[in-house]
Amino acid sequence: MDALELLLTRRSCAALAAPAPTGEALDAILTAGTRVPDFKHLHPYEFLIASGAGLDRLGALMTEAARKAGKPDEVIERCARLPHRAPLVIVVVARHKPHEVVTVFEQQLCAGAALHAMQMAAVAQGFGGIWRSGWLMVDRTLHAALDLGDQDQIVGFLYLGTPTTAPAPRPAVPLDAVVRSL
Repeated sequence: MDALELLLTRRSCAALAAPAPTGEALDAILTAGTRVPDFKHLHPYEFLIASGAGLDRLGALMTEAARKAGKPDEVIERCARLPHRAPLVIVVVARHKPHEVVTVFEQQLCAGAALHAMQMAAVAQGFGGIWRSGWLMVDRTLHAALDLGDQDQIVGFLYLGTPTTAPAPRPAVPLDAVVRSL
């Protein structure tokens, strides 16, 4: 797929099934995540991969986080199933690296760019994906269960697999609605 076409037609795909990327395809996706702009080359990201039984483990951690957060029973019950919406989930974490010039925010932006690059690399190889966020992304109980530090931050959950349906087309955003000259 042409790079510009990929960027101009990018769509998230929530309907995902096996197979998920593995082997060289997964390595290419992860490598794409490491090629993003990274001021001072801090590599302020970590990719936590869940597939197979790892999806159950991630679901159990999410369930416990919901329980400790006092979420309603239906939310707690749903948490165990959340990772199973795709055969592969990559939890992308901004791992804070103390630095006198590079701010926490810049490091979080770098990790977010890594997530986006990985989604694009998956799509370029014929897979589908969706970047999910939500309350679990900022839940400190889940962060602690994943051995993350106080300044580390989950920037998203990248769900990957093979699309079962084509993503719906998305209307173009009128540039005059988002662009202004200075």
